[in-house]
Amino acid sequence: MKPRILIIEDSMYMRTLISDAVQAAGYEVIGQAANGETGIDMALELEPDLITLDNILPDMIGLDILKVIKSEENLNSKVIMISAVGQESVVQQGLALGAEDYILKPFTSDQVVAAIQKAFA
Repeated sequence: MKPRILIIEDSMYMRTLISDAVQAAGYEVIGQAANGETGIDMALELEPDLITLDNILPDMIGLDILKVIKSEENLNSKVIMISAVGQESVVQQGLALGAEDYILKPFTSDQVVAAIQKAFA
């Protein structure tokens, strides 16, 4: 069974780039959210295998969303942060909170696919 992926990203352009990359690699995109609140709701409802998560969203910070996702006992989704925010402290906080990986924008399709493959290895 191929992993089911939820994309939480406010930029339509970035959502499309990520979606195209993961689908080309054979993964299934089961949802896309443009803000944190919708993203959390979709994560709880759809129970994706993996979530790509932007850190700067219109309504929330990705690290706060990560805390919520990781605190849900019924949700075992892996999370890959994808953000333009590259301060070492933020990256380390994301990883400490349970993110599988932290990819900086701009990114390549190969980087996203490699991070997903690594998360399921």
